[in-house]
Amino acid sequence: MNEKFVRQRITELRMRSGNSEYKLSYDLGHSKSYINNITRGKSMPTIKELISICDYFGITVEQFFAENTKYPDLIQQAIDGMNCLSEEDLNLVLQQIKRLSQN
Repeated sequence: MNEKFVRQRITELRMRSGNSEYKLSYDLGHSKSYINNITRGKSMPTIKELISICDYFGITVEQFFAENTKYPDLIQQAIDGMNCLSEEDLNLVLQQIKRLSQN
């Protein structure tokens, strides 16, 4: 795990959310160049700011750093959606995941 991973992960999450660097910076309460400085390698977020970034995208810090997880934000949305399902429906979802994973 390195600084490059952190920069790339923030960029991936930002782009999938459809936000500009400026908007993300603004939404996090920083100057317009805050995210740009991170993605260009000029600075790194503090632990507190990294937690804020994760909260912004609706993921945990653990999910942020899960290198083998390509879409942590989408996975969290799926988990959130499954929380209200019955056991029967969850089993159906799991069957579909297994079927799709085989392809």
